[in-house]
Amino acid sequence: MEKNRDERFMRQALLEAKEAYNRDEVPVGVVVVCNDRIIARGHNLTETLNDVTAHAEMQAITSAAGVLGGKYLTGCTLYVTLEPCVMCAGALGWSQISRIVYGASDDKRGFRKYAPEILHPKTEVLGGILQEECAQLMQDFFKNKR
Repeated sequence: MEKNRDERFMRQALLEAKEAYNRDEVPVGVVVVCNDRIIARGHNLTETLNDVTAHAEMQAITSAAGVLGGKYLTGCTLYVTLEPCVMCAGALGWSQISRIVYGASDDKRGFRKYAPEILHPKTEVLGGILQEECAQLMQDFFKNKR
């Protein structure tokens, strides 16, 4: 049951990643789920906003906090198509998010390589959900850039 839920919400994150792809942004997408309901969506906007901090996760954290009326995302799950970077993982740690589910690993810039302890100690992490689809979107994007 949990696997089906994770895949269903990751498909929503993939839709956000495809929106980023269509905007010529690095195709990372995210949704934040609370009580089995999507409360925030986001995708990379670094090119659009000319802002290196405008990652999908940062957009979604801000949006979700606004919906909940507070800075903590306890009880929420963040679904993201790519393993978060250290900046985003740090922000997710401060938000005290309960769970992070990601698609593809990021061996070059992912938080697990540089700061595996950066998240809140109670945050659960699960990787590899729809990994192939998430990775393929990134590969296609960068192949088209070369």
